[in-house]
Amino acid sequence: MHARLLFALLATATLRLPAGAVDGTLDFIWVDVEGGAATLIVTPAGESILIDSGNPGGRDSGRIVAAARAAGLERIDHHIVTHFHGDHFGGSAEVSAQLPIAHIHDNGVPELHPDSRSADPRWPLLIKPYRDIPAQRHVVAPGAEIALKQRPGAPKLVLRCLAARQQAVAAPAGAPPNPLAAQLRTKEIRPTDNDNSNVFVLEFGHFRFLNAGDLTWNFEGALVAPVNRLGQVDVYQTTHHGREDSNNTVFIHSLAPTVSVMNNGILKGAMTDAIEGLKSSPGIQAMYQVHKNHRPGEAHNNTADEFIANHGTDPNGCAAHAITLSVAPDARTYTVAIPASGHARRFETRKKQAPRDGPHHRPPTADPAG
Repeated sequence: MHARLLFALLATATLRLPAGAVDGTLDFIWVDVEGGAATLIVTPAGESILIDSGNPGGRDSGRIVAAARAAGLERIDHHIVTHFHGDHFGGSAEVSAQLPIAHIHDNGVPELHPDSRSADPRWPLLIKPYRDIPAQRHVVAPGAEIALKQRPGAPKLVLRCLAARQQAVAAPAGAPPNPLAAQLRTKEIRPTDNDNSNVFVLEFGHFRFLNAGDLTWNFEGALVAPVNRLGQVDVYQTTHHGREDSNNTVFIHSLAPTVSVMNNGILKGAMTDAIEGLKSSPGIQAMYQVHKNHRPGEAHNNTADEFIANHGTDPNGCAAHAITLSVAPDARTYTVAIPASGHARRFETRKKQAPRDGPHHRPPTADPAG
């Protein structure tokens, strides 16, 4: 193992990452941003991808930077912002002040607050630091790929946008109807920028990981019915921190993940429909949570304790333990771990269909009012 990385891992016990580019693994860390979102990825070729950046204020960005430095990173190569809510882009400028960001991929910086139809005097102050980050900017589009370096001799690595701004890739020609579509139901959900969340799938050989930000229930359903445009995945990052206005049961079951990872908070996420949708999903073997859910009367909305990184009830005294995942160099197996507790479990990568598609279009059933 690289000496610098080994020193960093030993010095940062709760953020121990696999060797990453040193040994050809594909590595993930779910940084604890107290119910926000921040997923750090190191590719087999040593490039870094940060999906979302937690909240502003220094705490979350500090944890992200600590994780990045523990992985031996000197910059963030690709920063994806799934949508413009503060718990997903709020830490970006603060990360940039400590680690350079080369490329930013987002839905285009909004002039007005994305949840408001009128000017909000606070919005320019919040968005200005993000707009001022000195990085190359890219507006994501359904079907577009982010160019990643390939490690010689390794399985192909592809990072691809499948949906953005309520538009999605088209269904593959001749794709059969999704047999789960008949179970689809809609919910009355207030429109917000969550609906515009972009959806990315990262493929490494047969391994597939999906991150859909805070995409909401009805739009999730439109991506998998009447035809499943996304295919199946090995690892599913639960949408919207495990809230009930996301994590559509048909969506989860159509993805058929082996593992789920929920970046929830002590009192945020891990809600009934999401937990039950995961538990009943065919093929699910492990459900991980960054935090134990401590909402009064809802202790049943938790996975098994061994799959939870942080169990405490005080967010101000949280140890901020991370969840990590490392895909083997041949992409045939992957290991999910909670380094602070010593938990580690190995899973087999499944062979699965990953649909290819034509031009994007607006899903006909993606009406947030149902």
